[in-house]
Amino acid sequence: MATKKTLPPVKMRNKAKLLDDLPIQSVPIDSIQLPASQPRHYFDPDKMTNLVESVRSFGVLEPLLVRPLSGGQFELIAGERRLRAAGEVGLELVPVVSKDFTDTEALQVSLLENLQREDLNPVEETEGVLDLLAITLDADRESVISLLHRSKNARVRGRELNHNVMVQLEAVEKTLTQLGKFSVDSFRSNRLPLLALPKDILESLRQGKLEYTKAIAISRIKDEAQRAELLQEAIVENLSLVQIRSKARSLNSQQTLTRQSKVLDRYAQIGKRLRNGTLLNDAAKRKQVSDLLGELEQLLEGK
Repeated sequence: MATKKTLPPVKMRNKAKLLDDLPIQSVPIDSIQLPASQPRHYFDPDKMTNLVESVRSFGVLEPLLVRPLSGGQFELIAGERRLRAAGEVGLELVPVVSKDFTDTEALQVSLLENLQREDLNPVEETEGVLDLLAITLDADRESVISLLHRSKNARVRGRELNHNVMVQLEAVEKTLTQLGKFSVDSFRSNRLPLLALPKDILESLRQGKLEYTKAIAISRIKDEAQRAELLQEAIVENLSLVQIRSKARSLNSQQTLTRQSKVLDRYAQIGKRLRNGTLLNDAAKRKQVSDLLGELEQLLEGK
């Protein structure tokens, strides 16, 4: 992992401070383009509808944050929902505050602004934090995840981390402290597992159809078809966490019994074939069967 000098933190607890002394100007909506890298991918349709109606009635009340490009164009840094709503309403001009940012600074500010939203779903929040940490360390998501796991493994095994890793961890801790949402341990143990969820559960969580705790409970169902069925049931019927956990335990117990039954049926079929066949007439094969039965007896006795 790279150990380059980290970027200076951008504090976003009060976005107004970032925009102090910057004039608000009106620019054509078609002069604003979305960035290549977008921190947010899902917008709740009901909330977007409400925002569109608000913009239709009152206009865009909070200016968009943009950075200037060549030819009178701008790149959006923060305010994509407002921009989309303004476009749907048919506004020709929107209020903006323009500030020069490098590519890296623009992404960093966009991530930080996005992470302060109260309606951000846990998947996008987790991905946003990882991207922010990646910028801080000048690395990628996978390297950040590896760093967090290495720090835990070293602590569990009582091993010391080298100087470079310690510096990186300090940078991670500082960034998370500024966000005010996670510690290193809580982010690693409570949020990273989200990214390993089955795709259908992950997408439902991303779209706000399912709470985080319910998603984790459903993911523990071993059978894929049963898991998908419970996922849909939980969404349609708005099952409680207690109901989901109860159903998950029942499904997993049934699955275990089914597997046990299949093994016993297979054993019975093998015994029937041995009795009806001529395999045991061959001394060498009879010895092989006897040896295998001996291994099975040892397994049953726990040896």
